Amino acid sequence: MSDRWRDLPGEGEVIEIDAFDLRVVDGVHPVERDNRVAIGENWEREKAAKPALFNGRVVFQDRVAIEGRVLRAEGFVVDYATFLWWRRHAEPKAGFHLFGFPVPVSSDGALIAVKMSEHTLNGGYVYCPAGGIDDSDVVDGRCDLAGNMAREVLEETGLRLDEARAADGLHVFRLGRHFTVFRYFHFGRTADSLIDDIRGHIADGHEDEIADAVAITSGRPDAHRYSRAMLPILHHYFGSDRG
Repeated sequence: MSDRWRDLPGEGEVIEIDAFDLRVVDGVHPVERDNRVAIGENWEREKAAKPALFNGRVVFQDRVAIEGRVLRAEGFVVDYATFLWWRRHAEPKAGFHLFGFPVPVSSDGALIAVKMSEHTLNGGYVYCPAGGIDDSDVVDGRCDLAGNMAREVLEETGLRLDEARAADGLHVFRLGRHFTVFRYFHFGRTADSLIDDIRGHIADGHEDEIADAVAITSGRPDAHRYSRAMLPILHHYFGSDRG
């Protein structure tokens, strides 16, 4: 992968892929190497604004390409502070954020999402339960994206993806330097049943990052305060529905 960015979809364009290969290599990401002082200063500001932030270790991509119908990427494990600094800057061009997005679907056709608690980085936003790829998701030098999806959904909602039917297709889209790989997971239960269970999970104190569960029944982009990554998924699932 000599090019950092190759054969990628247009902005917001959803394409279907057959597989992914997300390598994690040893060393220091160029963004982390070249901006250590600025990263540290930004982390102090971020932490002051959101004291609950944790500077864990996450996978941050350096190269992304699509070859045939396979998404390939190469990244490094970095401090979360590095990713946050990068996210705040349009420059440098180096660095890509890639994450998995499991999309739970109820038996009556709703998409199941969560609303983030205000003390989190994305407080107030609504999106399907998901989280960044961290160092625990690296297995034998590759990102275990399926494992990441299952873990995040279980932690945030109490739902088990192995109790749902995974759709055959994998999809990916790009918004600037951010890449989302998503898959639909069809549950054999209604939206009301799933929402009740998630609210019970929250009430039991299992997940303080989640404020509520949301059943999405239309493609209207203004129905909730959606994260940007939800909009291509809404259009893909609901098509031209705006009612």
